[in-house]
Amino acid sequence: MKTIITTLAIFIVTTISAQEFIGKAIYKTSRKSNVKFGGENSTMSEKQTKEIEARLQKMNQKTFILQFDKSTSIYKEEVTLSVPKPSAKGVKVVSFFSGDDTESVYYKNLKEKRFANKTAIMGKPFLVKDSLPIYEWQLSSETKNIGLYTCFKASFSKDVENITTTLVNGKLEEVKKIETIVTTAWYTMQVPISNGPSTFYGLPGLILEINDGTKMIVCTEIIMNPSEKIKIEEPEKGKIVNQADFDEISEKKSKEMMERFSGREGVDIGNGVNIRMIGN
Repeated sequence: MKTIITTLAIFIVTTISAQEFIGKAIYKTSRKSNVKFGGENSTMSEKQTKEIEARLQKMNQKTFILQFDKSTSIYKEEVTLSVPKPSAKGVKVVSFFSGDDTESVYYKNLKEKRFANKTAIMGKPFLVKDSLPIYEWQLSSETKNIGLYTCFKASFSKDVENITTTLVNGKLEEVKKIETIVTTAWYTMQVPISNGPSTFYGLPGLILEINDGTKMIVCTEIIMNPSEKIKIEEPEKGKIVNQADFDEISEKKSKEMMERFSGREGVDIGNGVNIRMIGN
């Protein structure tokens, strides 16, 4: 089966090699919320709780655009204006971001095996430059259709340190646990580029779906050689750091934020509502 996949990929690449190759893919993302409501003194009704949880879930549903050619790409959020909705009976949902997706631009250069990520931490701009991450993909013969595209399955597993942080009696408490995360991808050789959404790449076709158990990314539309001009430019603005330094800064700022909002058990946001952040 691997021989057949390789042969097909070579055939498709050869067929289009003389043609202009540029396009864009639209992705919908969703993430399981890591915010839990609790506290014995909470006066929230079940209806209020469900309403706020639904809003948090909606905040985690976004649309991204991947613009690509044969060797480079940019991935950024599609920004749309929305009318703010009133809070439920005095309860406000407040969010804090270590990196604002609406300003983030993730640039990949597959030929040079590097990336540049324009992002921010609490409003401060950063430009993260480093080598592309290495994914040890395991290819499978399993297939499924995503829209009009026949997709093949691939996956990799990685041991990660999951940190659960809570505020108890005004003090931060951390519980660290090593977990094995399996990331599953579905890619199509009908778009023969070794690229995909977010940081993902390295398969014999465009990645249309990613699922790691917490976050899911699904392609809803692909437009090849669109009529509007696509210009793929590497971002330049922001303080230049590598990925390790950026992760360290982000973790430090997250802890500072938690300490600022330390209260009883968790973070109090009013009206008896208590929030605990689970995960990193």
